[in-house]
Amino acid sequence: MSTPRTAEVVRNTNETQIRVAINLDGTGRQKLDTGVPFLDHMLDQIARHGLIDLDIEAKGDLHIDAHHTVEDVGITLGQAFAKAIGDKKGIRRYGHAYVPLDEALSRVVIDFSGRPGLEYHIPFTRSMIGGFDVDLTSEFFHGFVNHAQVTLHIDNLRGINAHHQCETVFKAFGRALRMAIELDARAAGTIPSTKGSL
Repeated sequence: MSTPRTAEVVRNTNETQIRVAINLDGTGRQKLDTGVPFLDHMLDQIARHGLIDLDIEAKGDLHIDAHHTVEDVGITLGQAFAKAIGDKKGIRRYGHAYVPLDEALSRVVIDFSGRPGLEYHIPFTRSMIGGFDVDLTSEFFHGFVNHAQVTLHIDNLRGINAHHQCETVFKAFGRALRMAIELDARAAGTIPSTKGSL
């Protein structure tokens, strides 16, 4: 691997100020400070299970609610992925994972297709996880998908505890990312598409 797959993206709006730095070939190290503790917990799952180093700082209008912060972290993380992965030569492109946590089970499948698309199916059993509105999970993934230019299928197959439901999704997302962005020695230097570009 000749070029480090790293990126840093800064996004400043009237609602949020966000910095994301990533290393796709990391060890799962993370430094997270979004002001939304449950989001930090979920981002930690992405880093640890994806073996992606993440450094994320966010300041948002939390006096209103966490919506803009969570959505904009998803957007900025997606932009960082798109920048770090480059032309996608030699990657596996597709990734998938099933992850259980006690009674909960989730499946995530991803394609670094260059086309944004999200199929999102999480029948949360309650609307809040502590102080975190579960609707924001969808906002995070929409932001990521649209800016990373990936196709993402998320299915929580079963679960009673909403925390478990959400955590299995983020763990599976990290594992699917790890598989998809992994460099394939048998396909070194080639773009995994019959079109010749992604």
